[in-house]
Amino acid sequence: MLATMLIDLDHLLASPVYDPARCSIGFHPLHQWPAIGVYALMSFIRPLRLVGIGLLVHVMLDGLDCLA
Repeated sequence: MLATMLIDLDHLLASPVYDPARCSIGFHPLHQWPAIGVYALMSFIRPLRLVGIGLLVHVMLDGLDCLA
């Protein structure tokens, strides 16, 4: 589950790397809706279940930044 934080490596592709006013969802490549759909599918495949759930939790927590 901790390895799912590697999804944030795509933040290094952004300029600036950190922007407190930016919503990650839909901006960074691994935070796009098609990728989120893949994470959801992964959560139904037994060998990938924990990784898929971890990625979905990560994206949901990143989504909280979009609400503020």
